[in-house]
Amino acid sequence: MKLIRSPWLSAITALVVGVSIGIASSVHAERVETRLPVDDVRMFSQVLERIKQAYVEDVEDSELIENAIEGMLSGLDPHSDYLTPEDFEDLRESTRGEFGGLGIEISLDETGFVRVVAPIDDTPAYRAGMQSGDLITQIDDTPVKGMTIGDAVNLMRGRPGTDVTLTVAREGENQPLEFEITRDIIQVTSIRNRMIEPGVGYVRISQFQERTGQDFVEAMESLRDENEGALDGLVLDLRNNPGGVLQASVDVVDALISQGLIVYTEGRLPNSASEFEANSDDPSDGVNLVVLINGGSASASEIVAGAVQDHRRGVIMGTRSFGKGSVQTILPLNDNHAIKLTTARYFTPNGRSIQAQGIEPDIIVNPGKLTQENGNPYYSEANLAGHLLNGDEEEPVEGEAGEAEQIDVEASNDLIDDYQLYQAVMLLKGMRVLNASR
Repeated sequence: MKLIRSPWLSAITALVVGVSIGIASSVHAERVETRLPVDDVRMFSQVLERIKQAYVEDVEDSELIENAIEGMLSGLDPHSDYLTPEDFEDLRESTRGEFGGLGIEISLDETGFVRVVAPIDDTPAYRAGMQSGDLITQIDDTPVKGMTIGDAVNLMRGRPGTDVTLTVAREGENQPLEFEITRDIIQVTSIRNRMIEPGVGYVRISQFQERTGQDFVEAMESLRDENEGALDGLVLDLRNNPGGVLQASVDVVDALISQGLIVYTEGRLPNSASEFEANSDDPSDGVNLVVLINGGSASASEIVAGAVQDHRRGVIMGTRSFGKGSVQTILPLNDNHAIKLTTARYFTPNGRSIQAQGIEPDIIVNPGKLTQENGNPYYSEANLAGHLLNGDEEEPVEGEAGEAEQIDVEASNDLIDDYQLYQAVMLLKGMRVLNASR
């Protein structure tokens, strides 16, 4: 992967989107020249003084200032926030793939409630049945409306082994749902892989972590070894993947293409522009590719899907993605506090902004389950009396009434229970047939 036109990144330890955020060591370089609004600052000072004099209880100056900072940032967009030392450590833990909590990625809804972007695979929230799009209205006995994201996260996190009850409004349900979930240490394995059937591999990325790019290459190598040769097709499953480290998503795309732009970012500051381009290597060996996405696919997942789509490297299948196309950066305030600020938008290679739009699949496939039926009894030509032979030496085998051709899913319950995955595999098998006939 080659990074070009990015002087800003020299001051950044790691730039990430979605679950994890970039860390900027300095914000002094190339400042935008601004002038403080004197009248507004004077009004702020007056409000602060009135609160200190007249509020029913004593309030520490630090508490008032922190509340003001939180209000400033939360009013910008759902992803900008004020980070206490505890928040910052939680953020760092999430990028390492181990942290305490329930295992859900959340965002602040325009209604003031907390919406689930996606539950993380094999976590307490996932096992309890939480779904992408669920609206959390209450945490234990505390209403969520009006909370910041940080407040909601603090209520949901706690000592492993303790319980928390989430009250959820779900589309299609007439009554609120309640989920009693036991907190646990969340150890996220970002990649899982297996062979679905001979020649067709499957890689599931649940979250983009620091090692995801390297793990993705190793997963493809493992699938080729298991297949004892090159793959005919690969399903890359990014459904309900809420995002993560930007560099990891770039590395995954870099493993699929051998040249060209992967993603670029633009912000108000000239030095916030960056571009990521692919190396000449192609660890995927050009394998036929289907990428699965849905409404829980956000941020870094959309970078991968958008790049694959723009390069026509594979087929994007599923439903429209979440639509988070912004970049957040951690800007330190002092040794203990920082702000998480939206500083740029990212764009696909063809210049598309995904922000609030998402990625539209090439083939829309709604979720469902495959129902196999034997169909009506039928007879073939071979059942007719006096039928002509086909010219072979042996008599053709006569069909039996009621005998129907079964769809070859090779006893894979995953394909039967997961209609989107089934369609992806069928498409790859069709590509294999076409390639074999050339």
